Amino acid sequence: MSCIICHQGETQPGTTTTTFSRDGFTLVVQGVPAEVCENCGEAYIDEATTEELLRLARELRQPGTGVVVRDYSPAAA
Repeated sequence: MSCIICHQGETQPGTTTTTFSRDGFTLVVQGVPAEVCENCGEAYIDEATTEELLRLARELRQPGTGVVVRDYSPAAA
């Protein structure tokens, strides 16, 4: 697909790092599968992966937890 940010590159399968922050809790997930623009590096994460990331964020958010860094691992089907 054409990148909607730079309008110059095409996306290729790759990985990205994504960060969620809320109320003093930060989750960093590395190695997330995505379509990545070959020109500007903008990453596009599909809906199923996004749902999995949001589920993980809800699961890991605990009172008193500041920063959590994880490698991406899809849930067992």
